[in-house]
Amino acid sequence: MPRILIIDDDRALAALLAEYLQREGFVVDVAHDSESGLAQLHNQATRPDLLILDVMMPGRDGLDTLRELRLKHRLPVIMLSAKGEPVDRVIGLELGADDYLTKPCLPRELLARVRAQLRRNTPTTAGPLQIGSLRLEPAERRAFVDQQELSLTGAEFQLLLALAQRAGELVDKATLTRMALGRELERFDRSIDVHVSRLRHKLTEASAQAPRIESVRGAGYSLVAGAA
Repeated sequence: MPRILIIDDDRALAALLAEYLQREGFVVDVAHDSESGLAQLHNQATRPDLLILDVMMPGRDGLDTLRELRLKHRLPVIMLSAKGEPVDRVIGLELGADDYLTKPCLPRELLARVRAQLRRNTPTTAGPLQIGSLRLEPAERRAFVDQQELSLTGAEFQLLLALAQRAGELVDKATLTRMALGRELERFDRSIDVHVSRLRHKLTEASAQAPRIESVRGAGYSLVAGAA
């Protein structure tokens, strides 16, 4: 059964979410501060398949925790925050969160996000895909530019795969949101834009000849092979 770790100092909410997810068949661990949560991430016996991380916590907050764990871990991260401002969502995504929910959230909505992230991080039997110098290995969820492996989050890999499968075509944001995040595009939702920004940086950093992601304002994105 998939293991989920909840890091949230709100004990009542954490207990409620843990009980709900356990009833849905997940193994759930709970930590109420960043230090104990990170300790579980580093422990092979308790390492989760997905992390639910609160932003506002005393001491080291969720953003600092996310920044540290992304140095070593690629597991899916869903951030929770009582602050619903778009800028807070963008900051979390820029630091490597896969998805973001505003408190209070319905346990059923969180469950849907959890299932979507786990489903999109499950290896498939699809064969390798080559776009110029970019090679994707869907079965292993790995991506390479030439021989250099890209360090991608689950959402970033899924987004890159969705674009690569339709290389040269314009893919609208609603389609990319469904394919990469497993949910519908919400009003004022910039999640895909932020993930694309991170992908562009990683591709360019890997090689000037890497495929590039072009945008059509208000419409979507297209993956174009780089110069030979």
